[in-house]
Amino acid sequence: MSNYLNQFKERRVGVFLILLTFILDRTSKWWVVESYDLATNGPIPIFPFLDFTLVWNRGISLGLFQAGSDGGRYALIALTSAVTIGLFVWLFRAPEKYLHIALGLVIGGSIGNIWDRFQYDAVADFVHLYAGGYSFYVFNVADSAITLGVIILLWDALLSPQKETK
Repeated sequence: MSNYLNQFKERRVGVFLILLTFILDRTSKWWVVESYDLATNGPIPIFPFLDFTLVWNRGISLGLFQAGSDGGRYALIALTSAVTIGLFVWLFRAPEKYLHIALGLVIGGSIGNIWDRFQYDAVADFVHLYAGGYSFYVFNVADSAITLGVIILLWDALLSPQKETK
């Protein structure tokens, strides 16, 4: 039991980021969907390159593999849940603190988007960046956390010195 407690203490930054990401994601989506009701009230211009615009994503990243049925939605929930569980196991096996950070961000974002699929049947995306006639994808807090976490993981895999195996 004490071994598990020690592992938790060592990974607490990752666990904290899971909770923080999830809370920020849920709070922002609650405001956009429930409180302000962006669907009814329309887009909110924030800056000349940023609007809050509600888009329902029934697929995965970048709107790929749109799930038009309950079966497709449940398949996405099952797939992302399985990946999230695998990432959680990785978190408790990863020795480096920056991996705890990366995995905490990805897991927290993933849980936030899974929650949306249960609550709304789709993921609520609302941050719309655009510039010079180019429109980037609409995303949310969870997507931002996942992206940042994946960048850290890619940096580790591609740019960090290779670790010696014993």
